[in-house]
Amino acid sequence: MSTYQARLAEVVRRDPRYTYEAYEFVFAALSYTQKTLGRVPTEQESTAAGPEHHVSGRELVLGIRALALREFGLMARIVFRSWGIRRTDDFGEIVFNLVAENLMSKTDRDCRNDFHDLFDLDKDLVADFRIELDEVEWPL
Repeated sequence: MSTYQARLAEVVRRDPRYTYEAYEFVFAALSYTQKTLGRVPTEQESTAAGPEHHVSGRELVLGIRALALREFGLMARIVFRSWGIRRTDDFGEIVFNLVAENLMSKTDRDCRNDFHDLFDLDKDLVADFRIELDEVEWPL
């Protein structure tokens, strides 16, 4: 097991409300959000990424929602529930657990409240889900 995996497993052990997969997904969503916003650090900057690469709590949760819908479609809500995620505040708990373990960083302005009740997961991941026809491949 790598050092990273061991440290992440320790975070899950200390706070078992969320699964290992939930933490990994937040990391994937951070990368996805940085890419979407044009804030990806270069290889030289990756160890010391500056404020120009920072993603706010709100931006991260919106990226999480977009990636979840892209990856899981209508199953996104079920996947999140199986990981222990019931509301957007849970993403703040996950992020701040990672910050406490120095696996993620924050600014002085970042706080758990940045993630509070940003949207209703049931509504945004299920009720408002739409399949765009240009995304569907039609057989010939």
